Amino acid sequence: MNKVKFIYNPYSGENTIISDIDKVIMIHQKYGYEVVPFRLGMNCNIREAFLDMDESYNYVLVAGGDGTVDSAVNCMKKLNINIPIAILPVGTANDFAKFIGMPQDVKSACKQILNSNPKALDIGKVNDKYFINVASTGLFTDVSQKTDVNLKNTMGKLAYYVKGLEQLPSLRKLKVKVKSETAVFDGDMYLMMVFNGQTAGNLNLAYKAKVDDGMLDVIIIKAGMIKDIIALFINMIKGDHLENASGLIYFKANKIEVECSEDIVTDIDGEKGPDFPLAIECIKGGIKVLGVK
Repeated sequence: MNKVKFIYNPYSGENTIISDIDKVIMIHQKYGYEVVPFRLGMNCNIREAFLDMDESYNYVLVAGGDGTVDSAVNCMKKLNINIPIAILPVGTANDFAKFIGMPQDVKSACKQILNSNPKALDIGKVNDKYFINVASTGLFTDVSQKTDVNLKNTMGKLAYYVKGLEQLPSLRKLKVKVKSETAVFDGDMYLMMVFNGQTAGNLNLAYKAKVDDGMLDVIIIKAGMIKDIIALFINMIKGDHLENASGLIYFKANKIEVECSEDIVTDIDGEKGPDFPLAIECIKGGIKVLGVK
């Protein structure tokens, strides 16, 4: 019998995966798979989930949000595990899963995965860490890191917006140097986002991004008048296209170098990222993914 490593985060989203575990196992058994579950916990290193991995495993099934998937991908890369990965989007933020067309219904998602073939997708890399959806730095980028798990579970994405509002009084210009083969920026900004996916917080910002073009989509929000920034954010929330938008730079690149001496953190898929300077690149076809629409 073929085997599937099923890694699930019981704290993701509204804890819905707990009531769906039997459904996941039942559907996989119908397709001839043995499911080997691994429950993530507060004091549990995800690396432990891969210690028994051998050639009998066909793929890794991850139930969680972007952060859980990110952790699994980073661990697989470090351990040189190259089998396909599949995603059940049950977290607070499921931006990458939505990008590749995964349904939120667990039964539908499992069937879509089991009836698919692996597809090679791009992933991003920042220094020695990988990311699947977005890497960011500047204001608001540590909102997910600072948001209490219980608040996320209770309020969902609204918790991120509430936490972000708390940071508005600290709005300040940040000096940054960005260099790539397609664009250069040396000036003041508020926020920089580097997308492998398309959305952040369910906002379709990097609408030009593709899953397999070998490029990352970069958005820099330049520092400026508060009224202009508010207008820009309103347009972003409305989903308006950002070409030639005042106060914003949007470009594609395969490799990006970022220097910054400001006291700010970086974020990759909702988790703390590396310190500056940053060497960011797109790894074309870096992971094999099941269930891609």
